[in-house]
Amino acid sequence: MTHTKKIAALVAGLALLVSSFSGCAKKEEEFTFSSGLTANGRWEGVEALQYVELPDYEGIAIPADVHEIPDEQVDASVDELVAQYKTTAQVTDRAVRDADTVNIDYVGSVDGVEFDGGSTGGNGTDVTIGVTSYIDDFLEQLIGHRPGETFDIHVTFPDDYGTEESGNAHLNGKDAVFVTTVNHIVEQVDPVLSDGFVHEKFFESKGWETVADMRSEIRDNLKESAVMIYLQDYIIDFSAVIDVPESMLTYQEKSMVRQYADSAAYYGMTLEEFLPAYAGVESVEELWELNKDSNTRAATFYLVVQAIAEDADIVIKDADLKVYFEKYAGSADYTQYKDYYGKPYLMLMVQVQTVLDMLADQAAYE
Repeated sequence: MTHTKKIAALVAGLALLVSSFSGCAKKEEEFTFSSGLTANGRWEGVEALQYVELPDYEGIAIPADVHEIPDEQVDASVDELVAQYKTTAQVTDRAVRDADTVNIDYVGSVDGVEFDGGSTGGNGTDVTIGVTSYIDDFLEQLIGHRPGETFDIHVTFPDDYGTEESGNAHLNGKDAVFVTTVNHIVEQVDPVLSDGFVHEKFFESKGWETVADMRSEIRDNLKESAVMIYLQDYIIDFSAVIDVPESMLTYQEKSMVRQYADSAAYYGMTLEEFLPAYAGVESVEELWELNKDSNTRAATFYLVVQAIAEDADIVIKDADLKVYFEKYAGSADYTQYKDYYGKPYLMLMVQVQTVLDMLADQAAYE
């Protein structure tokens, strides 16, 4: 993950508990991500230790199966990164197989007359058998043919293929012939993982010079992520929470709606249009009900984190915010994040990270 992507994820609020939207969108006047937060990232009017009985959080035991990352998991992450640099090759020495991606040209005709839109114009087009949508069994008829061959493909247009408005209603139900040429088969070529490849592709963005560097940092990142998730769950599950302030629960609901509203605006939709299409719900009230448990858990997490911060006398200051952004974004300038989230929200995120870092530093790794 690049520094920019990592900081966007971090300021949006820690993986499994708080979702985020980092695109540019219109802000709502009624609610901002900093609503209900003090200047140093605490919840207004909330003394968390009055609501929470904390467990012994110094020396939390981290099981080996959490922090010892297996080679297979590192391999999967390496493969995922390397796959981003796949190239393609034009294969001409074998026949087309099912699921192949093939570059073809064709000219279509009905009753011996070519029709508009039925030709590639000699420009070639890539199609994937079983994936690309063509009429009838057009693509399946490519199987067995070799690059360089020209042959006829016979298909029948569906009865409802065209409309009068589109000008192709005359093709409905018609048999058609496409004179087709297979130009080449397109095959994906995996890069060869080597020190040279790693240095070329990742040194500038990540500082990796060798495969060993790559694997080492990936393992460290996977360990850090696994430990952070474990600690998040631990402090929620082993704290005795007497009650969660209603203001914090309301914040989670409004935050969620704000995220969906911003996403809707980004796609040029209203919230009412966006929710059924992308959230599978018909109303804000239904969205709240669907996410009630996750919102309650997120609010509980923030409450427990603040309780630990109060107990450990952790108070976030401007200097901490700058250090945080220097570490994760490579720059102390957090203006773009402040403009969107507001400074109190950024202070809240630094408080969360500071508490989790403290817990990780004090943890006992079994």
